[in-house]
Amino acid sequence: MDAARVFARHVADTRFDDLPAAAVEAVRTFTLDSLGVAAAGAHGPFAAAWRRLLVGPPAEARVWAAPDMLPATAAAALNAYQLHNSEYDCVHEGAVVHTMAVLFPAVMAFAERQGDVSGRRLVEAVAVGADVAAGLGLAARAGLRFFRPATAGIFGGTAACARLAELDEEAVARAFGIALGQVCGTMQAHSEGSPLLGMQVGFAARNAVAAVDMARAGLPGPEGSFEGEHGYLALFERDYDIKPILAGLGQNWRIAETAHKPWPSGRATHGVVEALLALRAEHGFGASDAVVVTLVVTPLVNHLVGREAGHGMAVNQARLSARWAAARILLNGGLGHEDFTPGALADAESLALARRIRVEVDGNPDPNALTPVSVEVTLKDGRRLSRRVEAVLGSPARPLTRVQHVAKFWGNWAWAGLNPQAGEALIDSIDRLESITDISRLSALTQPGDSNLYRTSS
Repeated sequence: MDAARVFARHVADTRFDDLPAAAVEAVRTFTLDSLGVAAAGAHGPFAAAWRRLLVGPPAEARVWAAPDMLPATAAAALNAYQLHNSEYDCVHEGAVVHTMAVLFPAVMAFAERQGDVSGRRLVEAVAVGADVAAGLGLAARAGLRFFRPATAGIFGGTAACARLAELDEEAVARAFGIALGQVCGTMQAHSEGSPLLGMQVGFAARNAVAAVDMARAGLPGPEGSFEGEHGYLALFERDYDIKPILAGLGQNWRIAETAHKPWPSGRATHGVVEALLALRAEHGFGASDAVVVTLVVTPLVNHLVGREAGHGMAVNQARLSARWAAARILLNGGLGHEDFTPGALADAESLALARRIRVEVDGNPDPNALTPVSVEVTLKDGRRLSRRVEAVLGSPARPLTRVQHVAKFWGNWAWAGLNPQAGEALIDSIDRLESITDISRLSALTQPGDSNLYRTSS
């Protein structure tokens, strides 16, 4: 059977009771994580400007960490951009897909417009959406040609919204076909460090909502949306094998394979970040002690974050520069939102240090490999230090603890300037996600200013 039909059946038939505990817990984890990251992203480049362009009737869904209600498609677009613009959102490393970036804003806007969507239904929707988006990424056998978080992400968002809409197999397959006609995501935005990179995730979320609306209205879509001669896999990936992915549906839950991001920079920088932090902690050196710093990375890491860091670079370029991340760690001993402000990006000492950092490619034959990476530091006293990272902190092999996860949330919540009482209520609500009767409460708790929703309720 065609992949579109197999995925569609999975979307239409999956129920909450089919999900293992690990998948349900992962949905809770990345729901809180995503709302915190998106709240901080409300202060990202051009978020306010795009919001002003989108404001208008009907008021169907909330913008996170902002006072606006927009049409569901517009809210999905803006919230997705806010979720991805700080490069702090979760990622499926094997798929090279940001698991929640498209599907979560899309499904939350869809749910708020629809009304009375329970937490159990949200869990179902996120789980099947992750299976589709990450599954398409895992099927790829070649390196990135397009921006996969958006191009595969639109199908994950479509699947999640279709689950909420309770579409049958036929209608879900139509929705995938309609989504195919709206796929976008160029790597040129990544190469240039353009804010359009995150906006492409927004376009995908908007288009996923629209695809399901159109399918529900009975509009047709092409049948071979994934495996057809001009379907997604042939056009966007070229070299692929979807069969093992389809065979694992209902057994391998991709949301539970998703990696948490400990730092607000491209995931491809995180092996470097972790190795350098460990070396500093162990040996107690700083920027002034280092003579030579070399980052040994995979071809994919070099492609994604091997770029130079120079005067006048945009914040998006800095977040995708391993050299910049390494320089800030050497100088300050950490990496956070404050390292990507205009003042930080203009810091002459940081820029000079970043220019001295070397990047070498290790020749890893896997075009989608983010690890292993190594950092090598030669100090003034002649010592040569090195650290190799095989599995990065936050990966399924090394998950963040509950304490680390919640601390990340609070860091984002504070950066967004939101009410701590609302944050406590949001944590409590997500901890009880399966018992929540209307998940629009989660979006309401992200609104700035006073609220009567801080008390615990369903």
